Amino acid sequence: MTSNLEAPNAVSQAYAHVLDIELSAPVAGLQRTTPKGRQADRAWALVRLFGESLGLDVLDIPPGGLSPEAVEALVLDRRLTHLAQLLEIDAGKADRDTVRDAARTTCGTVFSRAHAEFVARAPRCSVVVCTRERPDYLRRCLDSLTIQDHPDFGVWVIDNAPLSGKTREVVESFGADLDIHYAVELRPGTSRARNVGLRMGDIVASLDDDEVADSLWLTELARAFDGRPEIVAASGAVVPAELSTLAQLLFEQFGAFSKGRGFTAQEFSPRTWNKQHPLYPLPPFGVGANMAFRTEALRRLGVGFDEALGGGTPAQGSEDTKIFTDLLRAGGTVAYRPTAVTRHFHRRDLEGLRRQMRGYGSGLTAFYTASVLARPSTMVDLIRLAPRALRDLYSSDSLRVATLEDDFPRDLLAENRRGLIAGPWLYLRGRVQNRRGDRHNWRL
Repeated sequence: MTSNLEAPNAVSQAYAHVLDIELSAPVAGLQRTTPKGRQADRAWALVRLFGESLGLDVLDIPPGGLSPEAVEALVLDRRLTHLAQLLEIDAGKADRDTVRDAARTTCGTVFSRAHAEFVARAPRCSVVVCTRERPDYLRRCLDSLTIQDHPDFGVWVIDNAPLSGKTREVVESFGADLDIHYAVELRPGTSRARNVGLRMGDIVASLDDDEVADSLWLTELARAFDGRPEIVAASGAVVPAELSTLAQLLFEQFGAFSKGRGFTAQEFSPRTWNKQHPLYPLPPFGVGANMAFRTEALRRLGVGFDEALGGGTPAQGSEDTKIFTDLLRAGGTVAYRPTAVTRHFHRRDLEGLRRQMRGYGSGLTAFYTASVLARPSTMVDLIRLAPRALRDLYSSDSLRVATLEDDFPRDLLAENRRGLIAGPWLYLRGRVQNRRGDRHNWRL
């Protein structure tokens, strides 16, 4: 199935082209104007080798464009040593021509062989998509699930506080293409819908309705658990699906969904606390837009999504941060696998970005408030971490602002700080609303 969804207010001028570059195949050149008439002087390229994501490169496109050879040279020169290692080439022979030829002639890499071996025996798992009254977004998301190379999975669409039958209609239209199921959570709130999804299988993966999944996504997320019973959760890389507007570009400057993660696989556990404390800095260990859980471990550890956090609550976010942190503090291991890629369609308008920045701030301090209320001893850890957090909040070279360019609007950072201040009170308000069963207004 295909989707004709076109984002609102489409323009011919884009801030950057977004594409993949697969080094095991011939590389295409780049022009400022695409065949569809979109114009940009930069490209953001997800560089891959036999499907493995290696990095996100920003390439400047001169007025005359870049030839295939020029694109290839730019990409190869940035990672010759790494590519030589992946292709099992002697580091002393790792020049551009040798690496290019090996990428085109070899039968695969350790990654591609391991991926294929797992596909041949992958156990059944479930994919959950929580949504509310966004049928076009949902259709585009489900389209991407029809091309997954995982051999055995079911899809559960959780319709949260529906106002119409549009979501059910989209789900039913995919009946011939997916093993797809429809469920309803009448109480509004992303966390409530996510908790319903956690009942849908042993390994449950999820992505948001404003994303599309790479064809290797589910296999790579599920593979993180293979033979590793100590791993209770996994998360993958989230890259932009488009960069057509200023708001989308600014969101990426702020770090988007992948600040601090990069494209190196990592694992977080109690043994890594000296390098990465579960409470700060955030959030290197996982993101709600691309995650999976071993649900037996969640039940055993007594962990789920806090229903006073996330979309649809006054706090607006951080339900994903809290569940990952709760798992780590309960002794679990969380894996980050950048080979499991989703592509996110960021908000296109500046007002939407302002709300998002404010929500990120309020969600963060709401998360800390929730953590202290659940475990008062958390306050001791937060006091110990506070000097670093304050330094990062105002330092010009902190991770929080290191990726910002000089023209990044300061009012967006001010919105974020306003959210930080309001977060604790918003969380408490959300808890009161939960007890009352209020059906408050919200955006997914």
